[in-house]
Amino acid sequence: MKLVLLSGGSGKRLWPLSNDVRSKQFLRVLQNEQGDMVSMLERVWSQLTDLDALEDVYVCASHAQTDIIYSQLGDVSVIVEPQRMDTFPAIALATLYLAQETLVDEVVAVAPVDQYVDKSFFQAILELQRPLVDSGADLALLGVRPLCPSSQFGYIRVERPDSQAPYRRVVSFTEKPDRDRAARLVAEGALWNCGVFCFRSSYLINLLRERGYPSTYRDMVEQFDRMPKRSFDYEVLESSRSIVVTPYDGAWKDMGTWPVLAPELRNDFIGYGVSERCEESHVINELNIPVVAAGLRNTIVVASPDGILVADKEHAGDIKGLVAPFAGRPMFEERRWGSYRVLDRCALADGTEVLTRHNTLRSGANMSYHQHLFREEVWTVIRGRGLLALDGGLAMVTAGDVIRIRPGQWHAFLAEEDLVAIEVQRGSDLSEADCIRRFQEWDDILECCCGVVER
Repeated sequence: MKLVLLSGGSGKRLWPLSNDVRSKQFLRVLQNEQGDMVSMLERVWSQLTDLDALEDVYVCASHAQTDIIYSQLGDVSVIVEPQRMDTFPAIALATLYLAQETLVDEVVAVAPVDQYVDKSFFQAILELQRPLVDSGADLALLGVRPLCPSSQFGYIRVERPDSQAPYRRVVSFTEKPDRDRAARLVAEGALWNCGVFCFRSSYLINLLRERGYPSTYRDMVEQFDRMPKRSFDYEVLESSRSIVVTPYDGAWKDMGTWPVLAPELRNDFIGYGVSERCEESHVINELNIPVVAAGLRNTIVVASPDGILVADKEHAGDIKGLVAPFAGRPMFEERRWGSYRVLDRCALADGTEVLTRHNTLRSGANMSYHQHLFREEVWTVIRGRGLLALDGGLAMVTAGDVIRIRPGQWHAFLAEEDLVAIEVQRGSDLSEADCIRRFQEWDDILECCCGVVER
């Protein structure tokens, strides 16, 4: 069985730490058993490592998220969505990719990567193949036994058990009912829908053919933008005639808002600064200036390059609409090579854009060999040592060096030790669209570079 972890979300509810690229699953605000700060993605990967299941695990994500996935997990199997869509196109793409890779009728399980669960959750997912086969159903789901009536989740209505089978036949689905309806559903034995699906690849491929959608991986990639932006629940589950569900009794949380996430934070204060006489409050500061909190009660304070949030916990769960006007280019990103933080950006009277970044390249990591056509860059190395590949030549760079990269020049940096630099971009287009990549691996870059570049 293959397990596909869906990595999506735009991150508005955990603003200002999360954004269109750094969604909630990438935020390093949790602590592992060793006391290190980890993200939900890293926590999940550690759990799957303990289960010795990584060989059959794939992450499905948009192109914008691939760098941060490689940064946090290393060299893992990523299925790249050509653009951000809903869960139905993403799962269809992943299934067709696996069918092309394995050339067999594979059993595929799909789960969100952004849930806070115990290791037993993934053990239960890895065991879904048995109820799928034993029942002869089209799909097998994992359903969480509700702790209380909640209007925040969808519900799976099931038949009353008439045997000792560990699974239940699914009757219908109810999407986020009001509290009274939720109470009735819980009383009759309904389960929370946690977005975990298991099926044979042939089932979904046949469904794609029947509905006139692309049914090969290549065609799906080429026509991905024509796929309907619909959830897998709406497009597949609600029209399937035979579905079973296995109840799950362990810990499960959908930590999509600050009030839900805050209780899982071991530290009341994360980052630079201090808090005094605060009760039931949490402060997270990603900036290099201090945050001082005093006398707060039931409050969330979050400071990042994307903005500052100060909210009562009762209101911090409903900020998506408030922050929408401020959603633009991310001011902080993790990349395969390290990370950057935007220090300043402005537009001059003649239309020229100027953006200043603080870049950190991890020791041993390199940027891709690429060029920009509409901007120049000036790099000032402030710490560390590395190599610069520039238009076919190589040069050593150290603290104090200033490098000017003109439009059209091919360039890449390799950090021999942690390398920190201030980069000033200047031009008519500073977007990611103005980037043509030639090589990703440093060995490939070295093959095309010879001689020494004079700065």
